[in-house]
Amino acid sequence: MRLTLRQQIQAALFAIIIAGLSQLTIPLGLVPLTGQTFAIGLAVTFLGTRTGTMAILIYLLLGLIGLPVFAGFSSGIGVLFGPTGGYLVGFIFNGLVTGSLLSFKSNNYRWAIIANIAGALATLAFGTVWLKWSTGMDWSAAFSGGFVLFILPGIIKAVAAAVLGIFLRNRLAHKLALR
Repeated sequence: MRLTLRQQIQAALFAIIIAGLSQLTIPLGLVPLTGQTFAIGLAVTFLGTRTGTMAILIYLLLGLIGLPVFAGFSSGIGVLFGPTGGYLVGFIFNGLVTGSLLSFKSNNYRWAIIANIAGALATLAFGTVWLKWSTGMDWSAAFSGGFVLFILPGIIKAVAAAVLGIFLRNRLAHKLALR
């Protein structure tokens, strides 16, 4: 994945945005509701698949090396292998799914909403499986506590990310040389 210097800077800036929005948390048991998924969808919708996914990878790398960028100012490999680690890894799949779907109709609001919802569901699916394996929960508990609980907030954040991402990209694309 070769990016121009401009794309690398954009990815780094969005990694910071993801880190900032990650701190917006509402505790809901083992898995908190955060602004991360909104930021992930916004990054990919605004920057495109390659640059948006690079922003996600930078964000994850910053957290893995010890910078407190994950939700609740947490960091480290322990977070990755904990109950919420699957959602973090799922962000990569979110970026790839959202970006791949957006490649068909990148400026269509309805399609962007569908793409972001699909990406959010990919994150939830991966995170739920990880939650089950990391905690030893049964499938029913993992599904209700790690997937069902987050569907409505996930859809709301996906819609917001899609609408804001397309709006900003249409307004700023020529100034930022996006895509």
